[in-house]
Amino acid sequence: MGKQIECKNCTLGYEGVAVTEGINFTVSSGDYLCILGENGSGKSTLIKALLGLKPVMSGEIEWAESKQGEIGYLPQQTLVQRDFPASVREIVMSGCLGKGGFHPFYRKEDKELADKTMTQLGIKDLEKRCYRELSGGQQQRVLLARALCAAGKILLLDEPVTGLDPKAQNDLYELIASLNKGGITIIMVSHDIHAAVRYASHVLHIGSKKQLFFGTKEKYVNSRLGQSFILTEGGEENE
Repeated sequence: MGKQIECKNCTLGYEGVAVTEGINFTVSSGDYLCILGENGSGKSTLIKALLGLKPVMSGEIEWAESKQGEIGYLPQQTLVQRDFPASVREIVMSGCLGKGGFHPFYRKEDKELADKTMTQLGIKDLEKRCYRELSGGQQQRVLLARALCAAGKILLLDEPVTGLDPKAQNDLYELIASLNKGGITIIMVSHDIHAAVRYASHVLHIGSKKQLFFGTKEKYVNSRLGQSFILTEGGEENE
C-alpha cells in the first residue's frame, strides 16, 4: 500500500496564533484514520490544511500524488446546507464539476458516475426529491455521494454523524466502512471514540496545543491515553 499523505512536524493555527503543533502522521492507500480530540484542539483546522484551504504555519504536508480529482470532502453540516433548494441528483452531480479540468456541461461519464454512486449509497430512488425535504440521514448520504463523485481515492469527513439519530449514525458509519473496504482511504474527524475503535485502522489524537498519539488502532486501545479517553468519553457524541 503506497503512502498518500505525510504530515511533517506541522504547526496549525489562525492569524499567526498556533492552535496545535508537532503534528506528524502518514496515511497510506486504504487506511481509515480517525482524528480524535477535544473541541478547539485543531481537528477541523487540520482537515482544512489537508485540503489546502488553510496554510500550515510551519512544517510540511506532502502528497504522493496530485490532489486534483483525488479528494472528496464532507464538511460539517450547517443549517443553510440542510435547507438547500436543489434536487438530490443536482447536488450529487455537482461533485463531478472539478474532475478532468473545467467543463461547463456534465459529460456522459459524469452522469454515469452519479447514477452509480447514488445506487451504491441507496439513494437512487430519491434523485428527483428536493434535498431539504429529506431526513438528516438521507441528506448526509446525498452529501457523501457528492463527495464520492469528487473523490478518486480519498474521503475527508468532518464530524459526519453530528445531529443524526443513533440509527442514522450507525447506518452512515457502516456505509463509510464499506467504502473503505472497497479501497477508498478515509480520514474522519470524530468525537465518537467507540466508532473510532470499531472502524478505524489508525488513530491520530490531538490534545491541547500538541499531538498526543498517532499509530494503529490496536496500539491506541492499549495505550494509557486511549483507555483514559474511552472511559471519560464513553462513546458519547459531543455536539
